[in-house]
Amino acid sequence: MSALPPDFIARLPRLVPADQLDAVLRAFTRRPTTFRVNTLKTTRDAVLAELTARAFQVEPVSWYADAFILRNKSKRELMETPLYTRGEIYVQSLSSMLPPLVLAPQPGEKVCDLTAAPGSKTTQMAALMNNTGEIVANDRSKIRLGKLVANLKLQGVKNVRTRLSNGEDLWKKFLEYFDRVLVDAPCSLEGRFEAGNAKSFGDWSLRKVEFLSAIQCHLLRSAVTMTKPGGVIVYSTCTLSPEENERVIDWILQKEPDRVHVEPIELPLENVLPGITHWEQQEFSEQVRHTVRVLPSELMEGFFLARLRKHG
Repeated sequence: MSALPPDFIARLPRLVPADQLDAVLRAFTRRPTTFRVNTLKTTRDAVLAELTARAFQVEPVSWYADAFILRNKSKRELMETPLYTRGEIYVQSLSSMLPPLVLAPQPGEKVCDLTAAPGSKTTQMAALMNNTGEIVANDRSKIRLGKLVANLKLQGVKNVRTRLSNGEDLWKKFLEYFDRVLVDAPCSLEGRFEAGNAKSFGDWSLRKVEFLSAIQCHLLRSAVTMTKPGGVIVYSTCTLSPEENERVIDWILQKEPDRVHVEPIELPLENVLPGITHWEQQEFSEQVRHTVRVLPSELMEGFFLARLRKHG
């Protein structure tokens, strides 16, 4: 079995309580397939009826009525069903479903998905908004944007317009335009590491963590500038490193002290911790305690979430 990077392992005891550390270390493995119902095309009951008829055993997710855990068959078998090929279900990790729920876009609003491809959260937000309002889905990669466009079509999404541009600069086109902005930032993917899969962490390094942190800061500042006064910004990553999480939130609070504050997040999960307020030699704003760390578990990837409100 491939061992996780030593530098990564060495940092975990400072991020995870001692009584939870062994469980977290065991959680860096492949998880069950999870998916959500695409309510733009079908209903929960219709999906359950068809899956039952095809001998699929699924378990509901207590905190999200449209989400399920596949218990008896493979991801490939699920993706070979007509439900999948018709775009009536979307295979997505449970942690990935959290940012749209925390952002809570409303029907009729103007929303931006700043780093959108391949579209998991964009399509989820379109369903939450009942295909109304406007979502601008941006990505800097032409190849990834092509995958996003294909997913939008398959899922029956009608309220999205796509853009190919650097998220750091998008504010120049949309100054205080959006009611809500999602920044699901490119990150070092630590929450998705698999101990038996060297490819999942092969290019990880502390140097890369620092490099990504700088990009994340500028993406978040762009998002704040694009948001209307009174609007909401959600920042998320699937990594554990404070440099990419709490430090980024502390940075925006320092750069925009009179423009944003951190709002509490309530999640009905057991594997969550509040954000940390110090790391190595740096102290963070007390507001950072309102952010949320989702610890890796049997069902969920490691994740980080922050909800910011722009001052009116």
